[in-house]
Amino acid sequence: MADFIKEVERRRTFAIISHPDAGKTTLTEKFLLYGGAIQEAGMVKGKQSSRHAVSDWMEIEKQRGISVTSSVLQFNYNGYCINILDTPGHQDFSEDTYRTLMAADSAVMVIDGSKGVEDQTRKLFKVCVMRHIPIFTFINKMDRDAKDPYELMEEIEQELGIKTCAINWPIGSGKEFQGVYEREKKEVIRFSFGKRGAKEMAETVKIELQDDTLAEIIGTEHCEKLREDVELLDGASEEFDLDAVRAGKLSPVCFGSALTNFGVEPFLEHFLAMTTSPLPRMAGDELIDPFDPNFSAFVFKIQANMNKAHRDRMAFMRICSGKFEKGMEVYHVQGKKKVKLNQSKQLMASDRETVEEAYAGDVIGIFDPGIYSIGDTLCTASNKFEFDGIPTFAPEHFASIRNKDSMKRKQFVKGVEQIAKEGAIQIFQSPLSGMEEIIVGVVGVLQFEVLEHRLKSEYNVDIERTNLSYRFIRWIGNKEIDLNKLNLSSDTKKIQDLKGNFLLLFTNEWGIRWAEKNNPELILEEFGK
Repeated sequence: MADFIKEVERRRTFAIISHPDAGKTTLTEKFLLYGGAIQEAGMVKGKQSSRHAVSDWMEIEKQRGISVTSSVLQFNYNGYCINILDTPGHQDFSEDTYRTLMAADSAVMVIDGSKGVEDQTRKLFKVCVMRHIPIFTFINKMDRDAKDPYELMEEIEQELGIKTCAINWPIGSGKEFQGVYEREKKEVIRFSFGKRGAKEMAETVKIELQDDTLAEIIGTEHCEKLREDVELLDGASEEFDLDAVRAGKLSPVCFGSALTNFGVEPFLEHFLAMTTSPLPRMAGDELIDPFDPNFSAFVFKIQANMNKAHRDRMAFMRICSGKFEKGMEVYHVQGKKKVKLNQSKQLMASDRETVEEAYAGDVIGIFDPGIYSIGDTLCTASNKFEFDGIPTFAPEHFASIRNKDSMKRKQFVKGVEQIAKEGAIQIFQSPLSGMEEIIVGVVGVLQFEVLEHRLKSEYNVDIERTNLSYRFIRWIGNKEIDLNKLNLSSDTKKIQDLKGNFLLLFTNEWGIRWAEKNNPELILEEFGK
């Protein structure tokens, strides 16, 4: 039992969020570098010329240089077992990011030092606030011409409404960025490149702030400014309060450059010291303790074709309590049946290895024969419970898609159904029609491109897409209504989801109001509630 408690206590599970191109995926990779999970940055199997970020494993991610799906990465560092959830930064994939945040205990917010707080950062921050999870800030790209550090911290406080406390302070910026001052230890860490530059860990020299040789090491001008900044920080900045940090009311701020590795390891060490072991989870009115020996977990993500050779489906599972053992029998609450978890994998983006055991806080992948859905609960406790569900988002963009080659109908149907199960798209049909032509709804338009690319590369299916003018979708609350007898306006289309529930599509809000006014018996409900 003592070993079980120790294993749970050393777990840390967090998500990394940011606006696109703030350096989130680069920071993730540098954590792996310092944790020994990879030997040099940009490592992948294959030729050196084809290197890309470890967490970007989809072909479209490698081609575009962006993250379009969440990745799970696990490594050990300094006695901790760390689970990183690298999320897409692009707003078109915010739904995937939201689901991933449901599996995290804290969040690392990456901000571009030259641009400050950006649109997507605001949106993702609001999701973190809703979850009341600790938020740790890493101000990145200090190796470029950056805004004044005071200005950046003030911007975070004003734009996001959270207090900040500088844990360390940058020395210079752009080409003059040399290192950071650690406020608690009262020492300067000066960084320099190793023999292979940014591909390996930065070399460091540590020296006390009041040391007479500091001016020689970092330059007289930087030395004088640093001592002035430290005096101002000590007298006027927000006091550090660990309880406020863990309550999500105060964000510790560190500075650095993920690209050059300057400041990455100090930030990682601060983060691990301040964040907590796995947090309890709500299941209705019940609070599930991570140290409860009964196993429980929920599925927060499903991904098809991570191994194209086997056409597999992987369900990403966050363990909330107890210990997982390969081959164990658990109860699938939504499926109302017992299942054996034989094929379990520990994940490093698309690479995986069989995992024999895992603990609360870990994220593992289990083979999905088609029985799991996002939000499903698995448990072994005698009193069965269901974790609070993960809400769905109403689609905002719609398109009609058609399979170009009728001989590949089977691949087309399988492809769209599997991708829909992942939660990336939602698929609908016109009443009494088949799967030859279907309507796809997405939260962001870039998901259409991902859908086309994946159908082509993973299922060898070419599609023809026609964008539709509809912007709103609503459930019909009264299932007894005969839709064929309703006299709906011309800007309305009748469709149904794959489960047979009827819905209405509207081009604008006026259409919704028209339907409510002219058909009072028609009860319209918000999608996803």
